[in-house]
Amino acid sequence: MKMQKKQFRIGELAKRLNVERFVIRFWEKEFGLKAHRSDGGQRFYEERDFNKFKQIKKLLYEEGFTISGARQQLKSGTKSENQLLGSHKTTMEAPAGLGENFKGKLVDFRAKLIKLRDQL
Repeated sequence: MKMQKKQFRIGELAKRLNVERFVIRFWEKEFGLKAHRSDGGQRFYEERDFNKFKQIKKLLYEEGFTISGARQQLKSGTKSENQLLGSHKTTMEAPAGLGENFKGKLVDFRAKLIKLRDQL
């Protein structure tokens, strides 16, 4: 008997990553990722996709990489953070008392602003 891989939709992936759905779509575009699609065009993801997006989120939100820097880090795969050029890392520091999620909220806000700009 053949076991099927667990697949889930963009809403579940976004919920698991604690980001908005448009962030997933934005990352797909920026990092050249392709979701599996149903005949009706519905996006489906597997656990390995979740792990890739989780890695992207960590690079952007926790380690402070720019999109370009994160892209380079993912391509290199084995290079340590210290081997990358300093210009690929952001210098955003959360003001005292705002919590660790501050940087992630700024990145989400930036992505929303980009989406709004593109709609104009």
